[in-house]
Amino acid sequence: MYSKQIPTGFPKNFLWGGATAANQLEGGWNVDGKGLTTAEVVKKAETREDFSMNQVTTESIAQAAADPTDNAYPKRRGVDFYHHYQEDIAMLAEMGFKAFRLSIAWARIFPNGDDATPNEAGLAFYDKVFAECHKYGIEPVVTISHYEMPLALTQKQNGWASRQTITAFLRYTETLFKRYKGVVKYWMTFNEINAITGGFTGTGAVDADLSLNEKAQLRFQALHHQFVASAKAVAQCHAIDPNAKIGCMLARMQTYPQTPNPEDVRAAQLSDQLNLFYTDVQARGEYPEYMNRYFQENHITLQMDPNDEKVLRENPVDYISFSYYMSTVTNADQDVEHFHDGFVFGEKNPYLQTSAWGWQIDPVGLRISLNDMWDRYRIPLFVVENGLGAEDKVTSDGKIHDDYRIDYLRAHIAQMREAIEDGVQLMGYTTWGPIDLISASTSEMSKRYGFIYVDQDDAGNGSLRRLRKDSFYWYKHVIATNGAELDAPVATAKD
Repeated sequence: MYSKQIPTGFPKNFLWGGATAANQLEGGWNVDGKGLTTAEVVKKAETREDFSMNQVTTESIAQAAADPTDNAYPKRRGVDFYHHYQEDIAMLAEMGFKAFRLSIAWARIFPNGDDATPNEAGLAFYDKVFAECHKYGIEPVVTISHYEMPLALTQKQNGWASRQTITAFLRYTETLFKRYKGVVKYWMTFNEINAITGGFTGTGAVDADLSLNEKAQLRFQALHHQFVASAKAVAQCHAIDPNAKIGCMLARMQTYPQTPNPEDVRAAQLSDQLNLFYTDVQARGEYPEYMNRYFQENHITLQMDPNDEKVLRENPVDYISFSYYMSTVTNADQDVEHFHDGFVFGEKNPYLQTSAWGWQIDPVGLRISLNDMWDRYRIPLFVVENGLGAEDKVTSDGKIHDDYRIDYLRAHIAQMREAIEDGVQLMGYTTWGPIDLISASTSEMSKRYGFIYVDQDDAGNGSLRRLRKDSFYWYKHVIATNGAELDAPVATAKD
């Protein structure tokens, strides 16, 4: 008779925490030798339906580079973590964080991307940030490239469209691995690598004047360069610091068929393949066979160096991290084969509620994704983004009652616990934006995810004062009980 102990609850070493990005958090965009980044030339969207973060031209870049202010470019100011990091990390420690996911701004280390020597002031800043984390027993989880690269590489060689960018990236990664050996244990190469085939945000390449097919060709070629750069960075990391772990990161889009019609089921399967293709390459070390037909039908021809496939094969990642916010529905009538960007937003699911931003809330989908990915890859998984963007209101006595956020997170954590009992090996959970920051898509401040409220509006006005929301105290209790108590009464802010 077969009998094996079923895991119950979260592992003792589970990495509870939160996740951020330098270009949405730090500010300090023009101090201490930092160069301009691609994120800092994308204007704030005019409406919440305006996802123009990839609509960048040579002319708009020149205009942005000549603008000495942050008025139209909120990612330049972030929420000034650059000068508030001690206060902010102390508040994360108060919640009991075990891990803090943050990214390093490449242009803070190499202002032009390919400088001969690194900028010491930039390295020293992260020395201080990591030391502050370790003071409280918080493990830094570091994204090497999170939706930003030095703008100079765009202007010089059109970003990742050029194979030369691999060399610049590896100089940057080698610098990081040597400087922070023994300091940073967990690394990941590219944030939501599937975003690269959406355009400028991921590629750093200007392609506004190209046709759809030309854009697809450029973006998938840029993606190949990132795959090679990531694999070589894995090799570097393992050689320089054998105790460190280095992973990849995907924006997971769980897709369901709209009906049991086999054609709809096949459409959902294809959508899932186009989403997981990225982790197939990075975790399995090779391009999956199903992409051969996709490339052929979409007239995409990748240029590879003779050694590229060997590099990918010999350097798979140690773990897979991913963001999960929602699921989607598709059918055979949707032209999914031309959704080159890896983010397939399909039909609405009538069984799910929807956030104010139109994102469908599906906690069970997280359990489904965890099981699917564990079955597919059999290496540790790490949920590094999950959360609810909402317009929080401050009461007259300075409190923020965000029970809607607590409900969202509670439901997702409960499903992670179910997945662990299913047998999934899950390393940790870092919610998106533990402190309010600038929105990635629209660059607004009003869309808030944090446990910590930052007094700043969309125009950059405000005191930058940090306030604890109700969710701050709730998450503190979740961490203190290692996820065992999700329904405990919620204390409210006393300050």
